[in-house]
Amino acid sequence: MAASLSRAGSALVRAARPAFLSLKRNQSAVSYAQTLLGVPETKVTTLDNGLRVACEESGQPTCTVGVWIEAGSRYENESNNGSAFFLEHLAFKGTKKRPQPALEQEVETMGAHMNAYTSRELTAYYMKSLSTDLPKVVEILADVVQNSSLGNAEVEREREVILREMQEFETNLQDVVFDYLHATAFQGTPLSRTVLGPTQNVKTVTRAELQEYISHHYKAPRMVLAAAGGVKHNELVNLAKEHFSGVSFEYEADAIPVLSPCRFTGSEIRVRDDDMPLAHIAIAVEAVAWSNPDIVALMVASTLIGNYDVTYGGGKNLSSKLAQVAAENKVCQSFQSFLTCYSDTGLFGLHFVTDAQNIEDMLHFAQGQWMSLCTSVTDSEVNRAKMALKTNLVGQLDGSNCSFKKKKKKATLHFLRKRGGGNLKAISLAIDSPLVKEKKFSFLSGPIEQLPDYNRIRSAMYWLRF
Repeated sequence: MAASLSRAGSALVRAARPAFLSLKRNQSAVSYAQTLLGVPETKVTTLDNGLRVACEESGQPTCTVGVWIEAGSRYENESNNGSAFFLEHLAFKGTKKRPQPALEQEVETMGAHMNAYTSRELTAYYMKSLSTDLPKVVEILADVVQNSSLGNAEVEREREVILREMQEFETNLQDVVFDYLHATAFQGTPLSRTVLGPTQNVKTVTRAELQEYISHHYKAPRMVLAAAGGVKHNELVNLAKEHFSGVSFEYEADAIPVLSPCRFTGSEIRVRDDDMPLAHIAIAVEAVAWSNPDIVALMVASTLIGNYDVTYGGGKNLSSKLAQVAAENKVCQSFQSFLTCYSDTGLFGLHFVTDAQNIEDMLHFAQGQWMSLCTSVTDSEVNRAKMALKTNLVGQLDGSNCSFKKKKKKATLHFLRKRGGGNLKAISLAIDSPLVKEKKFSFLSGPIEQLPDYNRIRSAMYWLRF
């Protein structure tokens, strides 16, 4: 009887299978918008001291939890530039209640991952762990942020580590190019400073100065405790109240630091080095803040320009027109379009690597594609870029640690998640206005004797003026 029931059940499944598959096909055809709207809601609660608690509940068995602090190189001056980065290096070197070995052992015993990073506007400390370990994770992060021991031995040891890291940084020409880009595009403003700071500051910063930096910048209204994954918002809020309520919200003489606007200046830097085999060139225009609705148009524009590497296959079948031209004419080793956004401004541009004799041709092709964004881009090309962008962003939104991505992805995810994810549909809106501004900046390094004059480069941007 049992065997008969089993066979009958199998027959029922076989009979129902075509209808089930048909249902799945229909669902996949119509549920794209529902998928976008299905991104977990971001719940935000503000504690009495001003600290914000943000949570996205997705029911996953893991969670990523982090503390975001509005403290980066933009908040520094010439004398303390690099302090935020130095403190990031010291974050996991022990606290007043957890020596470094004990802290590392505790994290490893949980099977968790702990990390940190510093940017021009933010410092972040975050952990990924099992969701059941959320209370312990929040407690550890609170201890690290509020009670870092900053021992003299640790300070001296990390000083040497950072100096070695700075030497390694100098060998990464792309990173060097982007630091020079900021130094020139935002010259005379805090955004021109590097995250690592000058070598002299690293050599001379003291423990007392680092403590002063913490007491001045690590304030509750400038902090966000954020979590994504298998977390409950109410539980996270209660844990925040337990471990972060003691974070100060008061400033001396009520002197709350306010970021001054960072002026964009069109200009250039040329660092010629004929011993280098290839030239690294970045050209950019002023973009918008990541809270500006125009960021969607610029994201589509950046997708249209695309990226390329000589190792790619495809040739004339590559989706990006600039990539097709680069492959067919062999004018560069690689290029990438970029969109870097901050709280009040940004940079939209192109970084490419090529040899000396192809510089002018590559620049000509790149500027031609920029002009096409405003003059001759077709609806089919824009629609393709929109779909590619949506696919990329939906992929990034998957997973508990997607809110903690760094660099380029961070700004776009910040923009989309801040609006609940559903505004991905804004990408599908028609883009009728010009996408970039007249002002322009360039940084160039390597064998660049074939590079046109700056004014000639600028004059080729005439279609981009409005």
